[in-house]
Amino acid sequence: MDRAALEQLLEQRLSLAEIGRRVELHESTVGYWVKKHGLEVTNRGRYEAKGGLSRAELTPLVEAGMSIAEIAESVGRSKATVRHWLTRYALKTHGALGRRVRVEATRAREAGLDVVLLECKHHGETAFVLDQRGYYRCKRCRSASVSRRRRRVKGLLVAEAGGACSICGYSRNARALHFHHLDPPLKRMEINARGAAVAIDRLRAEARKCVLVCANCHAEIEAGLVSLASDGSVRVE
Repeated sequence: MDRAALEQLLEQRLSLAEIGRRVELHESTVGYWVKKHGLEVTNRGRYEAKGGLSRAELTPLVEAGMSIAEIAESVGRSKATVRHWLTRYALKTHGALGRRVRVEATRAREAGLDVVLLECKHHGETAFVLDQRGYYRCKRCRSASVSRRRRRVKGLLVAEAGGACSICGYSRNARALHFHHLDPPLKRMEINARGAAVAIDRLRAEARKCVLVCANCHAEIEAGLVSLASDGSVRVE
């Protein structure tokens, strides 16, 4: 991220989450650039409440049709706390629809069904699957959530790798930036696609074996037009 633009946003006393929404980056990525540019969040205390609830923790409970009271009981917090974090993440419980879904989900759970047709507020009647915590969750919503997580993680890894192609400097779109393994035999997973679904620490360890390049430069590397030394230095054939 550009230092001047980031500094201007911080001067408006915006949180990292709000800046992330405006520039379409995850707040952890924004935090990385704040630290890299030596900037400081002036209202950090206001936005970093201790013991907060995460979006990842609340989303499946909302999608399972639970009420605020039921969510509060599930996570061991007060209804006011749950309401605060739902508002912060722009999540809403489903009211009458949620109550009907809960009744149908309870019956399906008692019948021992792993997959059941229920009403999703986003997708209408669709398949819900029973997750490890015992809640039914819309299969399509879950898939979309995984995709969002992969984009956030990819953005974070790209930022930590310098944010631009190490050969030509391209940086406009993180989707066009790839992680190229300098020593292929050491490759343990694919970072550029489905690999982004695994734990962030494992992905960071894998990214340290790579050099960040754009799609065009990556294609030239694979075609043998450009070669990279073990330290990432470039030699054009």
